[in-house]
Amino acid sequence: MVSPRGPPRARPTDMTTPGSLLPPYGVVVGVLLHFIVYLVAVLYSYAEQLFLKKDDNKIKKSDVPALCDLHCCKDGLIRNGLIVQKPPSINPERLKDFGEEDYLNGDVKTWEMKIVSRNEELLRDALSRIPQSSTRTNLASCNKLIRFEDISAAAFKIQCGVQKTPCMYSRLSKQYGMDIYLKKEFLQYTGSVKERGVLYLLTSLPQDQQRKGVIVASDSNFSMAVAYHASELRIPVFVIMSTSTSPTRVKMCREYGAMVISYGTTAKDSQMHARRLAQENGYLYLEEEDSAVYLSGLGTVGLEVYEQVPKLDAVIFPAGGHCGLLAGSAAALKHLNPHISVIGVESESFPVLQQSLKVGHPTEDQACNNHHFYGDVSGVCFGSNSLQLTGKLVDKVVAVREEDILISMLRLVEYERATVDAEGAIGLAALVSGKLPELKGKRVAVVICSGNLELHLLQQCIARALTLDNRVCRFSLVISDCPGDMSKLLEILAREEARVLDIKQERTFVTSELFTVEVICTVETRDKIHTAQLRNALLERYPTTAWTER
Repeated sequence: MVSPRGPPRARPTDMTTPGSLLPPYGVVVGVLLHFIVYLVAVLYSYAEQLFLKKDDNKIKKSDVPALCDLHCCKDGLIRNGLIVQKPPSINPERLKDFGEEDYLNGDVKTWEMKIVSRNEELLRDALSRIPQSSTRTNLASCNKLIRFEDISAAAFKIQCGVQKTPCMYSRLSKQYGMDIYLKKEFLQYTGSVKERGVLYLLTSLPQDQQRKGVIVASDSNFSMAVAYHASELRIPVFVIMSTSTSPTRVKMCREYGAMVISYGTTAKDSQMHARRLAQENGYLYLEEEDSAVYLSGLGTVGLEVYEQVPKLDAVIFPAGGHCGLLAGSAAALKHLNPHISVIGVESESFPVLQQSLKVGHPTEDQACNNHHFYGDVSGVCFGSNSLQLTGKLVDKVVAVREEDILISMLRLVEYERATVDAEGAIGLAALVSGKLPELKGKRVAVVICSGNLELHLLQQCIARALTLDNRVCRFSLVISDCPGDMSKLLEILAREEARVLDIKQERTFVTSELFTVEVICTVETRDKIHTAQLRNALLERYPTTAWTER
């Protein structure tokens, strides 16, 4: 049966217009927007490259060898061909006002860093104004009070070249009734805090001067730092030392990579020879001065201490004539927290800083030059810039005795397993001697800045410190020269738990009766109380016992 509607009609073919082949209008707009954004980005990048190229015309990219190229690798620092752990980077929050934050996330590479304010330019210009014909740095001619931004710029630039040393809670805290934190700057590669200022100083030198080289004339920690970091930066470095310099120091300087020349019998002879070589060969004669660049590098210690120890009440630094560490760190600490007390410590034998602050200008005390034990602490006050900063920002300067310094060295060896020199121990000596009673119950950081103590001097210092601490004592007494009398003396010493270090018997040159012997005995005790108990026991049995006073 046929449907009344008729046969089914064929479905009409779907004919589309040519305009329907184009993409939707929204897609076209999106593509155009993406293209415009890309074009703007390319133009911005090109403009930025032109700006950077303009800056490079003033300071060529090869002016300063890439610091991180010499010190950094993927796994950490490279020191003498060995990869060691990379120190933690400086907290970038303090650089937010004048550093590009894009480069502060993750690993910071100094060749990518660009200071957008004028701080780095000012520091570099300070050095560029030095006449190239000069045979010494003469950085004091560009003295100016450093700013917090200068110190932060230095911290950013040297972070790949120096260690961020720990500031650890000390077991000495309970003994002295306060929370003591020790900033262990003696853990730097050359054993001294001077590396911070030296590295920033060397990286700020012009390219032509770096090619010619630098020269120093001393055996101080400053010279050691120059020898090491100049070699790491591939700057020719020459160190002139007198013939009386310790062979150990000469060997260390040569191992750091410096050309060491022995000349003259005194430091003055070496300095004159170094200046003559600098003038003849175009070297830059470096000596420790209080330029803004050098002080900014040293001031990075204050930044790290503030980061590592929260709620600080006071920070103690070594002072003396070379008070750059004290002045630079005080500038950083007082900017971050004006309520933190900054205290300097120097020796009573050489109160150079106190005398300079009293008269208002640097003083020279010839009697304190080149003291073998005190080192840089006994040097003359080397500039008005650091002296002005100290007078303005430092709350207190105290002087300690040599005995207090020796006992501090002993305490650090026993409690912290730290072998330091007088410059490193002098800050703790202010607490050991009780010169700062106002710090009882407070949180205090002490900067241990140097650990370059020669072995023969270390032995003498520890032996002397044990005597001063009433832990090694000597006495003499007369006993009859009969069998059994010596054993009775030894029984008393054993009963009192005294350790015999040395014992001698004198039979010929004695003024007592015949057939007697004088016994001279050296013993070790626990402390002052134990020594008093031993003394009473000996006097009870031998009333003529003579105790050798220290």
